[in-house]
Amino acid sequence: MQDAVKSFRKVGVLGGMGAEATLELMKRILDATEVEDDQDHVPLFVDLNPQVPSRIRFIVEKEGADPGPILIEMAKRLETAGARALAMPCNTAHLFAPQIEAAVNIPLLNMPKRACEQAAAQMDEGDVVGILASPATNSTGLFSDMLKRSGLVSRYPEQEDEILASIRRIKRSGPSEADIALLSREARDLARRGASCVIIGCSEFSLVSKEIESPIPVLDTLDVLVHEIVTFSGARIRQPSK
Repeated sequence: MQDAVKSFRKVGVLGGMGAEATLELMKRILDATEVEDDQDHVPLFVDLNPQVPSRIRFIVEKEGADPGPILIEMAKRLETAGARALAMPCNTAHLFAPQIEAAVNIPLLNMPKRACEQAAAQMDEGDVVGILASPATNSTGLFSDMLKRSGLVSRYPEQEDEILASIRRIKRSGPSEADIALLSREARDLARRGASCVIIGCSEFSLVSKEIESPIPVLDTLDVLVHEIVTFSGARIRQPSK
């Protein structure tokens, strides 16, 4: 008698922004899932598309192609393939979330929104949240607007040019000790300026989030998305070993 085939809801990933961050998401999903065999893992449709136009260039520099139409095409393709929900391991791309959601009939597991909700659940009204994210997300209020609705205050790094340079450096050649040192320094500065926790709001920074030395708790949006994907699929979350 053959074993019954396990039935999980498939999740479609709009990936490639950047490519390494997408691979990191997939690895963390594997690590976060309680399994006894291959069939216990989360089924994914992954559209790894590094040719999505630069979100930072379009939003911050006001030039280059609009990423929105490409993201909509990817979302529709994943829905047609059989995805029951969508996920994007790129915070800045969530600036286009309303357009994506309007174009499909399946939900988007909104990474920054879920991270802000998780932060709010652990904090008191008026508390300060530090944000380590791209200038594009900061300038448009992607995180600050969500946090404000929960009565929380946002703080950003004062040296955003260095933050942007680090993002571009990581995309080009991967994270380095200099990037870890920068993020650790910025986390300490945000704590000095009143932050009670730090949200990692850029998936390039998620690649080194576990190595950031911070005097306050660090909430990685990529980890939040991993939990959302595993839970939505119906797979089992791996419990921490005691």
